[in-house]
Amino acid sequence: MKLLELFKKKAPVKKPKAQPKANQQKQTRSSEKIAARKGDIGEYKIDIQLSQLPKEYRCLNDIMINNPRSVSGYSQIDHIVLSPYGIFVIETKNYQGTIYGGKHRKTWLINGKFKMLNPVMQNDGHIKALKQYVDKKFDSQFISLISFTKRCKLKIDNDMREISSDEMVIYDLYLSETINRKVLRKQLQVKEPMLSQVDIQNIYNTINAENITDPKVREEHNRAITTSKDQNNQPKCAICDKPVSQKVKQYCLSNKSFKGKIYCFEHQKRA
Repeated sequence: MKLLELFKKKAPVKKPKAQPKANQQKQTRSSEKIAARKGDIGEYKIDIQLSQLPKEYRCLNDIMINNPRSVSGYSQIDHIVLSPYGIFVIETKNYQGTIYGGKHRKTWLINGKFKMLNPVMQNDGHIKALKQYVDKKFDSQFISLISFTKRCKLKIDNDMREISSDEMVIYDLYLSETINRKVLRKQLQVKEPMLSQVDIQNIYNTINAENITDPKVREEHNRAITTSKDQNNQPKCAICDKPVSQKVKQYCLSNKSFKGKIYCFEHQKRA
């Protein structure tokens, strides 16, 4: 029997089947859930920071208001803190890697490769949108804070890290500390509060009343922002600025004679 077993044909080794689309979709959804969870954790950390502020301060979270200058027609603002010595408008970012940027650069870089919109300019747009609902006498009281998680490393212009600046980029762990230091600095400069408790409550009520909560409108806004990002990230010819495909981009980058530049088919002949 043992001798016969040696001559038996071995069953062919089955190759692993291609992963079903359903499983791929599950993995995609799983990745999306992980990303969403990281975002939730980031917001939770911000909530903890904001809870440490004095009780007389008022906070507004996830505010969407009309903004004719925006691509979508709206501005979505992560957090607003109303204090007697300033109106803090906070934009939170949950990136991982090294962030390179300057105040006047239109785009910043993540790990030196991937582009992101300049968050300082982005938040400036939010502040301009808010000013249309707030009395003009408070225009100079707006302070922009961009908060990044410690999952990234900031390599940005030093002037955006100075407490004297009204456009600051910080780590989320130092949010409440930064606001408190900023308020203390204002107190030493002007002594008397620039916003009374009545002013704070009126501004709070006004912004809250203008907040758009309709899920359909918010979904349209997110779709418009996503589409705009996709268009901005599309590779373009270095000469005529004409959009090109990813295949053309890869070809150009692999061609040493192009020296890292991307050209459309027409300008490849001249490069």
